[in-house]
Amino acid sequence: MKFGVVVFPGTWSDKDCFYVIDQVLHQPVEYIWHKDTNLTGFDCIILPGGFSYGDYLRCGAIAKFSPVMKSVEAFANAGGLVYGICNGFQILCESGLLPGVLIRNDHLQFRCEWTNLRIENSDSPFTSKAETGQVISVPISHGEGNYFADGATLDEIEKNDQVIFRYSSPEGCIDMDNNPNGSLNNIAGITNREGNVLGMMPHPERCCDPLLGSTDGEVIFRSISDTLSMRSS
Repeated sequence: MKFGVVVFPGTWSDKDCFYVIDQVLHQPVEYIWHKDTNLTGFDCIILPGGFSYGDYLRCGAIAKFSPVMKSVEAFANAGGLVYGICNGFQILCESGLLPGVLIRNDHLQFRCEWTNLRIENSDSPFTSKAETGQVISVPISHGEGNYFADGATLDEIEKNDQVIFRYSSPEGCIDMDNNPNGSLNNIAGITNREGNVLGMMPHPERCCDPLLGSTDGEVIFRSISDTLSMRSS
């Protein structure tokens, strides 16, 4: 298997993601510059966090026009795994690969803190090594992580089990007291209808090493690795 980490001007979580794939999973990984269009040979494409193009206009609104994104769309349409983290989630929504949009946090503050995520669906390439209802601790770092969608879209993603992560208490309680940004239904991460594209606001790449205080994020990356191993067997 082979991972690709896309780098846009302003990306800053690329090295964190690269480290996890290289040093934790011990799998092949390469950086993909935003002007590159050849994704041949990759099995999973990661859009990492940061401030692509300085977050001018809206977060991800300029990055969606980068040459690589047409290739990412074709890659996803062919069934390849695409994983967007924080700014990557924003880019996927702006590109139409995921429904909804990320808007300004309801308290209008940038938040960098640990959050608890309840895993809503373990029948996913990104959570196959977890259990439904399991709570993991993962940090956030964003000012525009408030997930919003119209009523019909929200109903559809809920009905189709596309919500993969919700902000919760350590015990798994879902309420606004445990919602760090005002996201509808405490949504922290969703997939497309086909289930091969995931976007999430928290940063699991920041909690895959004991030195960082937690290894809870490993379950996501190891789920992806496990999925790709099964696909190739």
